[in-house]
Amino acid sequence: MSQMQTIFVVDDQESILGAVKSVLVDESYRILTFTSAEALEKGLRDERPNLILLDIWLPGIDGMEALVKLKKDYPEIPIILMSGHAGIDIAVKAMKAGAADFLEKPLNLDILLEKIAQHLSPLASAGTLRGPAGATAAFRGSQGAIASLIPSKEPQKTVRGNAVLNGVGLLSGRPTGVIISPAPVDSGIVFRTLDGVAIPAHITALDNFDRLGQGKSFTANSTVLAKGGRRIRTVEHLMAALHMMGITNASIKVDEEIPNIDGSAADFCRIIEAAGVEVQDKPRMDIVIHQKVSLGVEHDEEKYLFVEPYEGFEVQMRVKYPAPILEQRFRFNSSEQSFARDIAPARSFNTFENIDSAQQQGMVGSGYLNSHIIIHDGKVINTKLNFPDEFVRHKILDLLGDLYLLGFGLRARVVGNMTSHGLNQALALKIHEAIGL
Repeated sequence: MSQMQTIFVVDDQESILGAVKSVLVDESYRILTFTSAEALEKGLRDERPNLILLDIWLPGIDGMEALVKLKKDYPEIPIILMSGHAGIDIAVKAMKAGAADFLEKPLNLDILLEKIAQHLSPLASAGTLRGPAGATAAFRGSQGAIASLIPSKEPQKTVRGNAVLNGVGLLSGRPTGVIISPAPVDSGIVFRTLDGVAIPAHITALDNFDRLGQGKSFTANSTVLAKGGRRIRTVEHLMAALHMMGITNASIKVDEEIPNIDGSAADFCRIIEAAGVEVQDKPRMDIVIHQKVSLGVEHDEEKYLFVEPYEGFEVQMRVKYPAPILEQRFRFNSSEQSFARDIAPARSFNTFENIDSAQQQGMVGSGYLNSHIIIHDGKVINTKLNFPDEFVRHKILDLLGDLYLLGFGLRARVVGNMTSHGLNQALALKIHEAIGL
């Protein structure tokens, strides 16, 4: 560090102030500590710090109230909120109020240092290779290869600011939220639990990866990532939005389950667009398919999925189910159509009988009722369709999210018939193995 940077730490517990100060001083930061928001306000009259660490639960003026005033008076100072008694709903509220980040206590010191460095330094200067986007593979020529990994003409991208969303968990039925934050080049998409466990959005982090890797069949109703005893559930719609909006690097904080507003990806597109997209100074990597890779029997009455060589990216999907769905086909080409307009609003669907049975068995929460197109007796009973062929479009949405678990863009045509998350993930695994990572 060429110049010592000053951090104000605000907490009413002397033990925490002492521990944080000791760690940060060792990292060559200048630290001033305060035990209340009122004391912090006095300190700010004398000097401006480079960053403030602010506890939520303070005597007198609490951290949330102080945050609002600080962002009004000192909008240029990044503020990281801390709390030992808050869930993701409080974290989302803090980010909406202008917090640069949110940390749960007891503090993980490695994560604390990482977040401080991130908010004190330009993103482009922190180019360590930590995730799938930064992986390197021996570039195999297309001769005889199924797929290869090559630099793209497109740059890596992250969100410009924090994108936040509250909602209800599809499976748990309880309030939850998500915070999407900027990340350096080559970071990849990384989910973080409130207690700091980092789970990469990658095929190898799938909760069912062992079964998938052993070629065992299974039914997956959603896409779940897992590591260290922690799980992040229903990531597919968010992953589809990140995929199609070109976000290659992001740090995503969530408490167990991604909020599911209406069963589509429309709200994720909205919050990413509102946060802005930051172009980074390094090209992304793309997987180029050289030979066809297939799963299943290619027959209209069978489930199948394959990927084949194509200059660009395109998905062709077909479904055929009982009324009111019947046979539907849709072609989505990312260079010719708008994901936000043509695919993102397509919602999940299921029958009333399936949802009722799953709820009685305790397998899903009440989140299903308001986030699905519900079918009963050959009719949609709870909503009006966003598209006449909304069902096949949603199958494409799920596929786009699951394929982004590869960690790279894809140059190929993907063709599917009545696909499922299990089939999508199995194809992603085959492609992952083909590039030898």
